[in-house]
Amino acid sequence: MKNYAWVLEVRPGYEQEYKKRHDEIWPEMVKMLSEAGLRNYNIFRHGLTLFGYFETDDLKKSIEHIVKSEINKKWGEYMSDILKADIDPKTNFPYLLPIQMHLD
Repeated sequence: MKNYAWVLEVRPGYEQEYKKRHDEIWPEMVKMLSEAGLRNYNIFRHGLTLFGYFETDDLKKSIEHIVKSEINKKWGEYMSDILKADIDPKTNFPYLLPIQMHLD
């Protein structure tokens, strides 16, 4: 299993709303992410910066499953008013960060 990370921004003043929406994440969204093969998925916030971390065995398959999902499209629309998303046009997924250090 490999690990991946992304960074997005929550719009100023929407920090608590972002947390609330994820506290109430739709069960069908959780199911879809699991079916996509994501494991150990966490999102951290520092100020307005959101740092997402996840693990998967097959990144390409996972991203394809997520971006083709109707529930992901609905979730994206639901979150669009409170996020500044930097999306990779090649994958329609947030840009993934290069690993700078790894320790087992």
